[in-house]
Amino acid sequence: MRLVTRIRFQLIGGIVFAIVVPALARWPNANLLPGSEMNSLQFAVLGSTLALFLGYWALRQMIAYPGVQATQYIAPAFAISYSIVIMMFFFLRIDYSRYQFGASFMVAIVWFYACFFLARRALLQSFALVEAGDTNGVKDMDTVEWVSLSKPVFPERRIDGIVVDLRADLSDDWNRFLAESALQGVPVYHVKQMVEALTGKVEIEHLSENSFGSVLPSLLYRRLKRVVDLAMAVILAPFFLILIALAAISIKLDSSGPVFFLQPRMGFRGKPFRMIKLRTMKVGGQKEGGSFTEENDPRITRIGRHLRKYRIDELPQIVNIFAGQMSWIGPRPEAVELSDWYQRDIPFYSYRHIVRPGISGWAQVHQGNVAQVEQATHKLHYDFYYIKHFSPWLDVLITAKTIRTVLTGFGSK
Repeated sequence: MRLVTRIRFQLIGGIVFAIVVPALARWPNANLLPGSEMNSLQFAVLGSTLALFLGYWALRQMIAYPGVQATQYIAPAFAISYSIVIMMFFFLRIDYSRYQFGASFMVAIVWFYACFFLARRALLQSFALVEAGDTNGVKDMDTVEWVSLSKPVFPERRIDGIVVDLRADLSDDWNRFLAESALQGVPVYHVKQMVEALTGKVEIEHLSENSFGSVLPSLLYRRLKRVVDLAMAVILAPFFLILIALAAISIKLDSSGPVFFLQPRMGFRGKPFRMIKLRTMKVGGQKEGGSFTEENDPRITRIGRHLRKYRIDELPQIVNIFAGQMSWIGPRPEAVELSDWYQRDIPFYSYRHIVRPGISGWAQVHQGNVAQVEQATHKLHYDFYYIKHFSPWLDVLITAKTIRTVLTGFGSK
């Protein structure tokens, strides 16, 4: 059963079932005379092969992040890759077989879904946990199987690695055991590293734990991301304007007061800006309550509850994107007062502003809106993870999760 987890097996099977089999089914009817030019089926075989590899590569990049179930992103990954190749063929005026592309796309989804579904059922990673130092709460993470190590003796069963608090005061026997395990090819992970991989959060409680100075976000991608932000804003602006206009009319009919709500937020490089939203609260509601929105908050208007559920109230922030104050994806900009409060308690909090804040982000798709200070701290850990792993693939994954979040209304208050 472990065979289905191997990349080579998955790719070879994908080529056979999603490329070769559909082509052979159509081959007898194709015009393949010796010396003739490549016909539409042959071009489609090459194109669908390229799309298969692109889709699989994109999928592998996305599932490398914590908490990502491959089966949820197989269809989106291959839909994007096949669409890109078909668009390329269309604009280059290359003749292609619609049958080959269509059949290949459908079979690819079925094949890789079966592979990852069987792999998930067949493989549950197992790690040995050294019972020393700070390992509180690690065993509560049930996404892997834990084997307790109370003595420096290798367990009899198969394990995928050893997890230990490397900052603990370990005995010489333990240190020798860990060194020998590493020499035998058994990975040894620091408990903080394992928690980050399993939860998608970077928990930094002490300044000495800060490692951002050596993992600054890619400047090249930050510039490319700005170009993509502007391009997407131009493309989506007409559609957003229609939705904003309809929402504005609903707000006016539902309650008295302005349509838009402007609030100072802390932005890129620690510079405050005025973030624009559609008003979802009664006039003066922000002053009456605290900084957090509670479940069934009475300050929220009837139409405002629907706007918040499907994130329609965030659409006017496309103006902030045009102004360079925000991005589509990034840490959610905090109110200036809340940001100042964090800054006083967490000396390295300002690292959060090293990238542009976003309409959606890693914290939003995992946690949604928060209503307590403790939840806000967990949200901050998600933000640190995003900054540390700042990359195009993480943004693609967040975009896919955001679409699902909007459709389900997850995390709204």
